Amino acid sequence: MIRPEHLRPEEGVGLKEVREACPELNATAEHVRGFGSLMRERRGEDLERWINQARTHDLPALQQFADGLLRDRNAVVAGLSSTWSSGQVEGQVTRVKLLKRAGYGRAKLDLLRTRILLRN
Repeated sequence: MIRPEHLRPEEGVGLKEVREACPELNATAEHVRGFGSLMRERRGEDLERWINQARTHDLPALQQFADGLLRDRNAVVAGLSSTWSSGQVEGQVTRVKLLKRAGYGRAKLDLLRTRILLRN
């Protein structure tokens, strides 16, 4: 998932060898990189074009992913276009779940509440 220009030289050589040995992986990597670009640059309007390009290759997993995006196209386009993110909320939920699991079977709700509020 790292951009090729950010790889160390030996990693770049290894990636090149793997991609030359497996054409399917090479095609998949290009599509994944293209989708990553859509997400980073918030180009939801280009989703339809990306899906059409992904369908040109005989890659069942990629085609299945593209079909899933089409089923909820409006939400995906909005998510790829919006500057808003639920990342902070999701991070807090993950933290609370981790604290809850760490105290499972040993801690009651009052201790969990205290740990959450104290951010330990």
